[in-house]
Amino acid sequence: MHHHHHPPPPTTTTTKISTHFIILATTIFSLLLILTFSFSSPPPHPHPNQPHPSLFPNHQPHRLLFHHNPNDQNTLLPPPPAIAYLISGSTKDTSRIIRLLFAVYHPRNQYLLHLDRKASQYERDDLALYVQSVPLFKAAQNVNFIGKADSVYPMGSSALSATLHGAAILLRVSAQWDWFINLSADDYPLVTQDDLLHILSYIPKDLNFVNHTSYIGWRESRKLKPIVVDPGLYLEEEDEVFYATQKRELPDAYRLFSGSSSSILSRKFIEFCILGTDNLPRTLLMYLSNSPSSASVYFPTILCNSRKYNRTTINHNLRYASFNSRQEVLPLNTSDFNDLVMSGAVFAAPFEANNPILDQIDHELLHHKHDEPVPGGWCLGENETDKCTVWGDAEVLRPGPGAQRLEKRFVQIFSNDTFRSSRCIYE
Repeated sequence: MHHHHHPPPPTTTTTKISTHFIILATTIFSLLLILTFSFSSPPPHPHPNQPHPSLFPNHQPHRLLFHHNPNDQNTLLPPPPAIAYLISGSTKDTSRIIRLLFAVYHPRNQYLLHLDRKASQYERDDLALYVQSVPLFKAAQNVNFIGKADSVYPMGSSALSATLHGAAILLRVSAQWDWFINLSADDYPLVTQDDLLHILSYIPKDLNFVNHTSYIGWRESRKLKPIVVDPGLYLEEEDEVFYATQKRELPDAYRLFSGSSSSILSRKFIEFCILGTDNLPRTLLMYLSNSPSSASVYFPTILCNSRKYNRTTINHNLRYASFNSRQEVLPLNTSDFNDLVMSGAVFAAPFEANNPILDQIDHELLHHKHDEPVPGGWCLGENETDKCTVWGDAEVLRPGPGAQRLEKRFVQIFSNDTFRSSRCIYE
């Protein structure tokens, strides 16, 4: 039987070289194609966790401004300050929080929204979905919300706990803000953010604006000596505040000061309260955990008992409120509008939901629709009714009449001969 040796297949060395050449050429062509697309494609979108470059085009820490003397070099001016807002509400407050957010919105600021445990999870999810749907908020990356809600009781220490929780989150979220402001759904601004940031850029960043007095008076027996147990600190479900039968003496290791729970506090002071090595903030927090009015005592007492911060305290919280003869706060309405304007205050409270005075403030003082941000220097749109559809540099401020009212109020506060002597004085 003969074995026939078939000739080798036509795959010769030349053919192998050709195949390798084709593979190599294809690879080089693919690389060139990728490089071509890389260089010819438009600039990539900003990273989803980075603010949009149109709002923050200057990454350097200072702006260049032309100096009045042409022989001098350009001078460096720090950017405007920034504010961290904690905006809190309860059940059925979602629309009020959104309206307040638009009224105080500015791309430079930071915002933390909180619906307390009385609100349903559906309300929290609804608020979160709305915030994520607003292109401006997504572009500036500066609106956050607390997913796991805190309990907040009007009496007790849970409200203070929620405020400190929000301040701690804002410290973690951004290192760029200078003042902390806590607002509730009952609050509303009387000036634009451009007005406020413009005026704040002229004052030291360590100042703290908080009403305070060492005169306790009737508060001693009703607000400070009683011992209460706030169920918001340990119960999932809402329950009544528990009063103990006994009362306690006032402390003598430090002097208690009373004031308002609303204030404008410096970042340095917030860090002192939450991160500081001085133990007074924690000691006082434990003392007030069983006090009926901890929220109105905590910050004034720390400020006035600290040698580092008692000279930074301004006895004014820049808010307007109306009281009756029993010193009870009255809801504001359109009859209060002129007093609001003349007060030179930054905020006012309390406002009832959808009260006509809010529309009047939007129209005459803030110049915006309640579901749109207040126009500022960063708004470059040509349409009068919707200027903020085109975004510009958030460092550009365009103050208006509100800045003049606020400037006048600051002059009154700082030029008053008694403003220094009224700070943290034991009465």
